[in-house]
Amino acid sequence: MARDVNSDAVRRAVAELDSADGPGKEVLRDAVRALLSELAAKAPGRTVEVRVPPYGAVQCVPGPRHTRGTPPNVVETDPVTFLALAAGRVGFADAVADGRISASGTRADLSELLPLASAVA
Repeated sequence: MARDVNSDAVRRAVAELDSADGPGKEVLRDAVRALLSELAAKAPGRTVEVRVPPYGAVQCVPGPRHTRGTPPNVVETDPVTFLALAAGRVGFADAVADGRISASGTRADLSELLPLASAVA
């Protein structure tokens, strides 16, 4: 079920993906944070750390809990790519192949969790 977390920012950011300048910094920040929150709610857990610098990071996906040091399962991408993933504009595997996502660890494939409902509503 879609959560209504900052949905205005998410809708605006997705709508602005195709504009010449892309989403504004504040809109992109708010959208990324809302979508990270939704991802964590959709797949609660602490097995995978998803990083979208400089706006945020969450731990998600059920399984063995990570407690110290660098997590064994890490997904990192830029804000625009994360927004495009969440909106279903790009597939996870394609973004990894293109180098837009760095994914390490056996549980770092988020394909089954994306797109996120609020980004495509």
